[in-house]
Amino acid sequence: MTNLYTHQDSNVRKTWLLMSVFLVVVVGIGWFVSYYFNSPGIFIFAIIFSVGMNIFSYYNSDKIVLKMYRGHQITRESHRELWNSVENLSITAGLPMPKVFIIPDPAPNAFATGRDKDHAAIAVSSGLLDMMDRNELDGVIAHELAHIGNRDILLMTIIVILVGFLSILADILIHGGLRGGDNNKGGGALMIVGIVLIILSPIFSQIIQLAVSRKREFLADATGALLTRYPEGLASALEKLGSYKGQMRHANKATAHLFISNPFGPKVKKGFSKLFMTHPPIEDRIAKLRGIE
Repeated sequence: MTNLYTHQDSNVRKTWLLMSVFLVVVVGIGWFVSYYFNSPGIFIFAIIFSVGMNIFSYYNSDKIVLKMYRGHQITRESHRELWNSVENLSITAGLPMPKVFIIPDPAPNAFATGRDKDHAAIAVSSGLLDMMDRNELDGVIAHELAHIGNRDILLMTIIVILVGFLSILADILIHGGLRGGDNNKGGGALMIVGIVLIILSPIFSQIIQLAVSRKREFLADATGALLTRYPEGLASALEKLGSYKGQMRHANKATAHLFISNPFGPKVKKGFSKLFMTHPPIEDRIAKLRGIE
């Protein structure tokens, strides 16, 4: 039977699986290129690079994402209401208080990041603070704390970095092939590998995002509602998020799954296309919240 603890364990397994797949892919590319050029040094470099990237992603993926969105850390004195909301709900949830960041963006949104509950952060946009009342803000914060407690955050954040580096690696291989010239057999091989990676990277990214599963949003909604004991606060917040038609200034497809709502704005999709959404429809989430007794 699926419960909170099996969900947490599943997230841990998915994280290690993702890092292992990345390791195998990069090492495999390194082996192919080193075999083609008869240069064992390339294979050794691929091993060192893939292991190094896994370690780097584990410890720094949250910092990179926060920097991407220009997040700046706040204090109790600078944003007392937000600080108190995070502090009080963290105590209720039995979690260490995460660091709190503000994203300078008029679009209302929020996300949680970090590698574990002791090294976590919550980021909210300035637009969200302007739009939400206290109960709605508490609902959003409780949702993000649920992601921390459910161990979603490492898996959600590390996807951004590893998939991004696959795209960078593809670009390096293609440019290496171009420098080799049209008549250079080795250059052609690099270009082929690079092109294959460019084709597979977005597919790989989509599969990984689907592996994270939209069910985590429903679970975080339910957990957050139980935390505040007021489901209507989060339901009302989601209504406001769904009514905002704009998108975030620095919205990025690689990071879309991190946010409480789609940073590109509400997307109306039907049928088969709904399977590829990073978030479940907001109206479905609101209906489930208002069905909680």
